[in-house]
Amino acid sequence: MVSRVIRVLVVSSSLLFAATHFSAVGRAQNKKASRPPAPNPDSGGQLYKRYCAVCHGNDLKGNGPVSPAFKNPPADLTTLSLRHDGEFPDAYVEDILRNGMKKTAHGSTEMPIWGPIFDSETETNPQLVTIRMVNLTNYIKSLQEK
Repeated sequence: MVSRVIRVLVVSSSLLFAATHFSAVGRAQNKKASRPPAPNPDSGGQLYKRYCAVCHGNDLKGNGPVSPAFKNPPADLTTLSLRHDGEFPDAYVEDILRNGMKKTAHGSTEMPIWGPIFDSETETNPQLVTIRMVNLTNYIKSLQEK
């Protein structure tokens, strides 16, 4: 029961942070000059620290500060290549980021789906969403165990 309450609090806090962040970003953009903003896709490392590290940890090992609150611990992202016959599963990772985890082996669907969040941050610019997905995927790929 306590772990369920903690999970609800963690997810609620994450959603509140995201909503507050997006609201502030929107207000700041409305105050800017009328020229369109230049695309500024975040690096994979920046995206990881902002969205993933709280659960997966700074080292990608699944040991982030909120990981004890989950029924199933977050995945160790450094072993994706090892778990996929030595090949990094780019398409698989991008699909999970964009659409979430659908396999029952993952347990509950506690991992947020980042595609819609990235989409809302880029004013529905699909190229920018794709760039962010690729940047984040490449960052995770660069830190795979050998």
